[in-house]
Amino acid sequence: MELTAIDINADAGESFGRWVLGRDAELLPLVTTVNIACGFHAGDPAAMRRSLILARGLGLSIGAHPGYPDLLGFGRRRLATSTEEALDYIVYQTGALHGLALTEGIELSHVKPHGALYGQVAESAELALGVARQLQSIRPGLALLIAPGAGAKAVREAGLPVVLDAAADLEYDDSGWNIIEPVPGEKDPAAVAEQAAGLARGHVTTLSGKRVPLAAESLCVHGDRPNAPQIAREVRARLEEDGIDIRSAFSR
Repeated sequence: MELTAIDINADAGESFGRWVLGRDAELLPLVTTVNIACGFHAGDPAAMRRSLILARGLGLSIGAHPGYPDLLGFGRRRLATSTEEALDYIVYQTGALHGLALTEGIELSHVKPHGALYGQVAESAELALGVARQLQSIRPGLALLIAPGAGAKAVREAGLPVVLDAAADLEYDDSGWNIIEPVPGEKDPAAVAEQAAGLARGHVTTLSGKRVPLAAESLCVHGDRPNAPQIAREVRARLEEDGIDIRSAFSR
């Protein structure tokens, strides 16, 4: 299904102490939604607050970006955890950002799990439903931002808020799942923009050249990619050229 409007989301706040990752000040003005790291895979309280303030000033929809407790692996390694443990990781980190946000007069709009935890939630109806229900306890209406799959389907069928996400800057396998890069490198902005245009029309071309349907309401540009701002700029320009309105999925 071709869209007339789409959200662009990006991850931010992934620095830690004196270690700096990402070009948030350049990237965030180009997107409509931000996902802020909450300290387990990246980020710390000071980085979280800085990101909240930056995003508020830009008028972005702001969400939590919880990951596995895996600083060394940047949350991209799947840990052997139970559904209950994974749920607690998400609630704990979301609560931390929610608390900081309240002190800045900010209301969170959503939660987007990070890395391997994102994949676990997207694949599991049980875990996704558990997350979505817990989010309503933190704040009614707090949405889950996740890839199409069993998890999103279960949440939507339960009548809970969910927004479908797809990575503009990752490659896909023939089942329509994105392929996580352990260490993201630079990508051709024009090629990513072309893929984003296809996603806005409801499909993606996989690594093998197969075209598969993929519904998305928000497109992600990963903030830890070295040329993320250039990619976001090209993606936005291409979508606007195609007559697609760029606006937050959480304020419609």
